[in-house]
Amino acid sequence: MGTFDSNTLRQAIEGHNEQPLLSLYANDAELRIVDRNTQPSHPKVLHGRDEIAEMLADVYSRDIKAHKLDRCVVQGDDVAFSESCEYSDGVRVLSESMVSLRDGKIVEQTMIQAWDE
Repeated sequence: MGTFDSNTLRQAIEGHNEQPLLSLYANDAELRIVDRNTQPSHPKVLHGRDEIAEMLADVYSRDIKAHKLDRCVVQGDDVAFSESCEYSDGVRVLSESMVSLRDGKIVEQTMIQAWDE
């Protein structure tokens, strides 16, 4: 059985490429994203590590000044965390995620994010 802890998540989020973060997802993981463009009634849904990998590769290819895990709570197979990001042009992004784990890997994640406009 795998293990999942906030330090591992912190290192993955704050790293300089997507691979450590991608390794935390199960092959059949599902990620739902809710934001200004993909609202609750029609969230963006990514199915499986391949689709999640594409999204993470895009994120980590951007000109990011800082990407950090602000807070994380792990309780059994449930995880909640807040992360923040600042781009080099000053744009900031905040996100909140609720995660379900299976064998220490993320199988479901709902992320709500807000961007500076």
